[in-house]
Amino acid sequence: MIDAASEPVALWIRDAAAPVGAPDLRARRFEYSSRGDRVPGLLLLPPAGSGPFPLVLLQHGAGGSKDAEYLGPVREPWARRGVAVASIDFPLHGERASAKLSELLLATLATPQRARGDGLALFTELARQAVNDLARAVDALGELPEIDSGRVAYAAFSLGAMLGSLYIPYDARVRAAALAVGGAGIGPSALDPTSHIAGFAPRPLLFVNASRDERIPRSAAEALHAAARDPKEVVWFDAGHSDLPGRALKAMWAFLAQHLGAAD
Repeated sequence: MIDAASEPVALWIRDAAAPVGAPDLRARRFEYSSRGDRVPGLLLLPPAGSGPFPLVLLQHGAGGSKDAEYLGPVREPWARRGVAVASIDFPLHGERASAKLSELLLATLATPQRARGDGLALFTELARQAVNDLARAVDALGELPEIDSGRVAYAAFSLGAMLGSLYIPYDARVRAAALAVGGAGIGPSALDPTSHIAGFAPRPLLFVNASRDERIPRSAAEALHAAARDPKEVVWFDAGHSDLPGRALKAMWAFLAQHLGAAD
C-alpha cells in the first residue's frame, strides 16, 4: 500500500499559536511532500523538555481536518502527558479541500452502497494518497530531534480509522493503534479495511465503538473487529457516532500510553 518514497520530504515547519485554552502547549505548523503533493499538518509538543517524545498520529473523520474542534480534547491532554501529537489534513479535507471533489467524496462515504463509479475511483485515489501521506508524516517528523521515531502510535476516528486500517499494517514503525468508530464496507473490496487489518498483528490494537452509532452499522464495526488478529481489544460505549464520552478517550490514551511507555 505504501509507495516507495523517492522524493525528498522537504519538511517545512514553524512555530504556531498555542491552542485556545492550552497556552502551556507548544504548537508547530508543518508541511511536507508526498507523491507530488504538499501535506499540511499540526504538531503539539509537551509543555516542557526537549524530548525525544513518543509520537501519536491522530487523525480526523470525514469532513474534518487537522484543526477539527473534536481533536482538541484528545490531543491536548495527551501532549500534557508527554507525547508529541501530530495531525494532517487528509486529501480533500481542510487546506486540501476542493469544493466539487470534496462534495462527491462525502456523498460517496455517506451512501457507499449507492456509490457511483466516479465516487469509487475518487475514494480509491484518496485512500492510496492518504496511506502514503501518513507514512511520509512519520518520515518527515522523524527528522526532528524532539521526535522519537522508534515510538510511534496511530489513533483516529471514523474515516481516519478506516484509512488507518489500510496504513498501519504496512508501516512497521507503528507500535500500537486505537481505532474509534470505524468499520468495513467503504470503497472497493480491495481497499476494504477487512482485507488489510490482519496484517497489523502481532502489534496491539484497540477498537472503540459507539452502541448507538448512526453512521457505522454495528455489523460493519464487528466485521472489522473479526478481521483483525490478536492481540486486540474491543470496547463499546453508549454513544452516537460523534459523541463518544470522555471515558472512551481515556481508554484510548491508557492503551496507547502502555505500549509507548508514556506516563499514564
